[in-house]
Amino acid sequence: ILSMISSVKQPTVPITGSNVFRQKLTAPLRQFSVLPPLPALKTRGKSSAIAIAKPLCVSAVEGFGELNKKRSLIACKAYEADRSEPIEEGAKQEPSEAAKKLKIGVYFATWWALNVVFNIYNKKVLNAFPFPWLTSTLSLACGSLMMLISWATRLAEAPKTDFEFWKALLPVALAHTIGHVAATVSMSKVAVSFTHIIKSGEPAFSVLVSRFILGETFPASVYLSLIPIIGGCGLAALTELNFNMTGFMGAMISNLAFVFRNIFSKRGMKGKSVGGMNYYACLSMLSLLILTPFAIAVEGPQMWAVGWETALSQIGPQFIW
Repeated sequence: ILSMISSVKQPTVPITGSNVFRQKLTAPLRQFSVLPPLPALKTRGKSSAIAIAKPLCVSAVEGFGELNKKRSLIACKAYEADRSEPIEEGAKQEPSEAAKKLKIGVYFATWWALNVVFNIYNKKVLNAFPFPWLTSTLSLACGSLMMLISWATRLAEAPKTDFEFWKALLPVALAHTIGHVAATVSMSKVAVSFTHIIKSGEPAFSVLVSRFILGETFPASVYLSLIPIIGGCGLAALTELNFNMTGFMGAMISNLAFVFRNIFSKRGMKGKSVGGMNYYACLSMLSLLILTPFAIAVEGPQMWAVGWETALSQIGPQFIW
């Protein structure tokens, strides 16, 4: 009944305060109201008028307990009759499409810039210390250590994981480990630019694997777009002055491994609550556990010790940096 009465459109009725409120009340009023008091209005003249254009509908009434023995506080939420939602205090506006695109653009630019710096320093290290398995292991170890510190200091919220999460993450981490090591091996044998030219063929691998292994089909325009990609990679390989088969195969294996990483991630991690930075951190930690014993078996501490002494003697202490 209350909603029916309140939904009726009320006409604008002027109420003159000088005439209405002059009569004396026969009985004292109890000083209590379910609605919060309205702020006092400053009037210029002797009389004031209140216009009721849109009625208010009560959406919720909340009690906050007794403030004292005689009085309690009740909060009443309301909204206008022609609105479908309660009026929220300090409602936050959604960012515009332009702001979202700008944010994504900044992420891409930062990712690209840091990737360039990473590749340059990685190549410098591999030139002085040609042990790609250890270099790959140290990269994963540094990333894992950064995230552990972030979780310990609460700069980032630690993820809530269980056994099923790590079980689903295992094939993803295995493919990630192979792709990471293969790319580092490739960079240790050929120029960084050549490695990344070959790695730019990853979309072709993704389409071919999805087509022949997963049975997915794509429009003809997708297949035609692969022609310049594959042709460009082939041309770069033929004209590379310092071509090395190990470096070339490392980049190709890295492409294939990262394609399977993405497939396993989409299939196995669907519906998991961990995502974003924490997901990549868990992936790096599990890859570190997988890679460490293989790095020790392939290269070993004795080779690392000899290489370390050689690098320090040729470059000096700045090699550590």
